[in-house]
Amino acid sequence: MTVDAIMRRWPQSVAVLLKYRMLCVGCPIGPFHTVTDACREHEIDESKFVAELETAIRTMA
Repeated sequence: MTVDAIMRRWPQSVAVLLKYRMLCVGCPIGPFHTVTDACREHEIDESKFVAELETAIRTMA
């Protein structure tokens, strides 16, 4: 799933992206980047990021 699709399906994910200072919000590459791509690009620990993303999605659902 792309970062853009995640933000559209779960708007609460935007807060996690911003917390990590990821520039995915409004980025023209968002529709093409997966979470793995974005974490690699921003040099972020993917497992930690995904855990926070999943928590945000579960708590706001």
